Amino acid sequence: MNRSYPAEVDVIIVGSGPAGAAYARVLSERAPDARIALFEVGPTVTDPPGAHVRNIADPTRRADAQRRSEGPRGGSAATVDSPGAVKSGERRGRPGTFLLEDGFAADGEDGLPVAAMSSNVGGMSAHWTGACPRPNESERIDFVDDLDELLGEADRLLGVTTDAFEGAPFSDLVRERLAATADAGREPHARVQRMPLAVHRRADGALVWSGSDVVFGAETRSNANFTLFDESLVTAVIVEEGRTTGVRVSDRRSGEEHEVRARVVVVGADALRTPQLLWASGIRPDALGRYLNDQTQVVYATRILDAAAEPGDGAPPAAGISATSGVTWIPYTDAKPFHGQVMQLDASPIPLAEDDPVVPGSIVGLGLFCAKDLRREDRIEFSDEHLDGYGLPAPRIRYTLTTRDHEVLEQARAEIVRLAAAVGEPLGEHPFTLPLGASLHYQGTTRMGVTDDGESVCDPWSEVWGTQGLYVAGNGVIPTSTACNPTLTSVALAVRGARRIAESL
Repeated sequence: MNRSYPAEVDVIIVGSGPAGAAYARVLSERAPDARIALFEVGPTVTDPPGAHVRNIADPTRRADAQRRSEGPRGGSAATVDSPGAVKSGERRGRPGTFLLEDGFAADGEDGLPVAAMSSNVGGMSAHWTGACPRPNESERIDFVDDLDELLGEADRLLGVTTDAFEGAPFSDLVRERLAATADAGREPHARVQRMPLAVHRRADGALVWSGSDVVFGAETRSNANFTLFDESLVTAVIVEEGRTTGVRVSDRRSGEEHEVRARVVVVGADALRTPQLLWASGIRPDALGRYLNDQTQVVYATRILDAAAEPGDGAPPAAGISATSGVTWIPYTDAKPFHGQVMQLDASPIPLAEDDPVVPGSIVGLGLFCAKDLRREDRIEFSDEHLDGYGLPAPRIRYTLTTRDHEVLEQARAEIVRLAAAVGEPLGEHPFTLPLGASLHYQGTTRMGVTDDGESVCDPWSEVWGTQGLYVAGNGVIPTSTACNPTLTSVALAVRGARRIAESL
């Protein structure tokens, strides 16, 4: 950490989420002599910087870290804290996030009423569930021929495992019952299986959740040429004669403005704020902000009626994911265009049952994320008339579910009822569709493409069309309609871009 802003570096990274951290890590490994400055608008809320808040044992300190992540207004009370708040459809964000103040839905459109962001070192990776499934079938990017190798590298950087919850109560039973009803006709790789998670278990048995700290790794932290600047708002990317030459950045502690020169700039804020910064900088490719892709989410809960407490159980389920959790994955297929994330109650980020006590692991929450029918009309717009809490052009959402989207939703509702009945006794008369934006998996707004035809923002290595030395990173780069959690894919694409930068340096 340093507050002495440099006049010039080789590479500037904007945003400290997993994609920005991946650029820092790969460059530290492959171009160790390159001077790198990373600017993050939010504060450092964990030690080490970028760590997951779940790793904070003290609940008061953890709540404070979440509050400090909630944007320029800081500490909104409008967070989800009960099943009732979620199911009533109230416009609330999850702890550690903040909502768009307005502009989340245009008249006559569906919008994204609970679209949310985080501002802190580590970005959303300080608050996420850690699910890292691989894309399947049409989710995959067919013009990235080394995608599997890149996904493997993303697994390494994120510290992905599948055995952290081995032996969790009833998890084998849940997978067995799901497989019996869901696996027919699926290829082996697309059958019910353990969810790949960015989490590992220490020798003492404690769970450690990956945030950007794991992606940074010792390689970045020990790199004397890398510096992380928190509470630093990048207000513009500077472009001269078709090439980026640096950024303008405001120190949010002192209010001082700085200009930092660089050979390469990587903008990896998030799928809402990366196009915001490009637009504010006058960098406006035709596809900027377009093809906005959220994943509509259907949830349901079921109880394993024949469950009995297993030896050693006795404590009630812990809040959040704990040693009694099990997380199961039902991969996306084109025939069933949704991705299943099945979490025993103590693993669910959204409470699904209110009765207590329950046998640990016996309440199972099922969630299906639906792939979006991609449309150029679904987009983020900006104008100088509306400013956000940071003083930048505020995002205005234009977003509508198509007839096809509603058909997929109906298919998902029927499927989740079938799956819930296979596992146990469903809780409630019908599944619940979360408010749009609840997935936090926004994509497509700086999408990758093969040619500069107005339908993409960057090339297959994430360099912005028409602006040399400017790269974009994060979920917004993903060009396909996905249902699976996007972080692993966005880190894989970041690895590809970072390797290209390392070669150029």
